[in-house]
Amino acid sequence: MKAFFKLIRYQNLLIIALMQIIVHYGFFKFQSIALALNDWQYALLVIATVLIAAAGYVINDVFDQDTDEINKPEKVIIGKYISETKAYNIYVTLNIIGVAIAFYLSNAVEKPTLSGIFIGVAALLYLYASSLKQSLLIGNFIVAIIAAVSILVVGIFDLYPVLNPENRIFFGSQFLVLMDYAMFCFIISLFREIIKDAEDFNGDNAMGMRTLPIVLGISKTTKIVLGASIIFIAYLLFYVYQNYFTFDLYFGAAYTLLTIIAPMIYFSIQLWTAKTKEDFSHLSKILKLVLFFGVLLILVIALNIKYA
Repeated sequence: MKAFFKLIRYQNLLIIALMQIIVHYGFFKFQSIALALNDWQYALLVIATVLIAAAGYVINDVFDQDTDEINKPEKVIIGKYISETKAYNIYVTLNIIGVAIAFYLSNAVEKPTLSGIFIGVAALLYLYASSLKQSLLIGNFIVAIIAAVSILVVGIFDLYPVLNPENRIFFGSQFLVLMDYAMFCFIISLFREIIKDAEDFNGDNAMGMRTLPIVLGISKTTKIVLGASIIFIAYLLFYVYQNYFTFDLYFGAAYTLLTIIAPMIYFSIQLWTAKTKEDFSHLSKILKLVLFFGVLLILVIALNIKYA
């Protein structure tokens, strides 16, 4: 059982679930917005998302067995604790249940085409694991896009089915906030995927993969990410000034500065001298921490707005 939970990356799944719960209860319901899904239906949406994501981790490990034996032999699960056949069975079962739940929910809100989101994500995760992750930047973008979709799907299932001319403007403004949130997760996830490619340079290179660090080299890749991170930090500072200080959301501003911008500055400083596998592993953990605090940000802002 311990091997199974490691295989599906239960810590990452908990972050996904927490993120969706916060958006639904800490942002939408906190404002007393009439939503399409009731509590138990929303629980099913979270479960469906987690199952599809878990399936993606499983199939990724199936295709990455040889690479993982080089990059992280101590973390290899398939072939040691869980057979490849059993892993495939787990993958198929998780996808079937996840898509079935999504199909039920999309019909419950009378928008059957919405189930296509989950089918599309499941297909993308398979293509990513089987071939696209070997292509220059394409795999990185796919993972980052899926991270953003896991947020946007909340607004799609919660708001879109009950959209009407009376609430269109208000719901539009709420979805724009969600878009900002999703964009943040997209950028952080993209940075992290590139950093993980640098961490896994040896194994990926041995398997003939074409990641950015392999094509351009570690040095050029770190400089590109460093430049992008500095631009991102500058944008975050502008965003805090424009959206938080302007509306007297000082607690939200302080939270963002301390838990997101400060770690990103630290990340940029450490990236300047990063060279070893251990360096990039540390940087990946920093970005994961930034992502976690970013998950809590929308709740912090909602509380700040209500009690300002």
